[in-house]
Amino acid sequence: MPVDHYENFPVASWVMPARLRRPVEVIYAFARSADDLADEGDAPAGERLDALAAYAAELDRIEAGLPAEGVLFRDLAQVIATHRLPLELFRDLLDAFAQDVVKTRYASFAEVLDYSRRSANPVGRLMLHLFDRTEPAMLAWSDSICSALQVINFLQDVAIDWRKGRVYLAQDELAAAGLDESWIAQERVDDRWRAFLSAQVGRAGAMLESGAPLARALPGRIGLELRMIVSGGLRIVHRLHRVRGDVFQHRPVLGALDWLAIARQTLWFPAGGSRPMATSVPGATR
Repeated sequence: MPVDHYENFPVASWVMPARLRRPVEVIYAFARSADDLADEGDAPAGERLDALAAYAAELDRIEAGLPAEGVLFRDLAQVIATHRLPLELFRDLLDAFAQDVVKTRYASFAEVLDYSRRSANPVGRLMLHLFDRTEPAMLAWSDSICSALQVINFLQDVAIDWRKGRVYLAQDELAAAGLDESWIAQERVDDRWRAFLSAQVGRAGAMLESGAPLARALPGRIGLELRMIVSGGLRIVHRLHRVRGDVFQHRPVLGALDWLAIARQTLWFPAGGSRPMATSVPGATR
């Protein structure tokens, strides 16, 4: 499930097989700490980029077979070697985090997806590598799920990202809808904004559903974990539709009733990855 800190990362829950909890924790620690270098505190951009470059240098040392420096990278080197994880996926994460330091606007949805390809998709691919399930169809479904969860998070966090000086909504799509950033700055929720955000949410939900067959294709506990992730993401889509565009005053969060619905849907996840719950339709009820 998306977590409060590094979104969309399946932190090693009780569902995860015990033998893989430690590798997932180490990968998460790498991603979380690197993302914090880009996002947290008040360090200038140059210092943030230098810190991320130091992480990249440690990956180079691991690739060269040199001793890693620090506990995190020693642990990471062991996980990478044991599970034969592609270093490029870790480099993609660092590249996305560095981009967040210098890029605050996205001209098109293609640019948003390119960012998601590096900021989110590597997470799913690393999980598939841990489970030795890297068939092309599996990777494609995973990419759809991870990119969708990233976009859903952007839609949840329009106001939060604005306060950080960032807008992840495509500029050309805003303009085509007759909108500009003043709607965000003024937290203006009118029919035009509602129609725009509803379309954005619907597309994200469709993206998530297109990857849902992976949740049925993977067996055992990883399949169960993934069904929880997909069901939870679609529940957020449902919540986004219910607030009717007002993500400023009513940022969607999951409550106790939502978790009950997610648990129920996880157990009854339909074969073939068909729509797990009626969340992609505006006005859908609980």
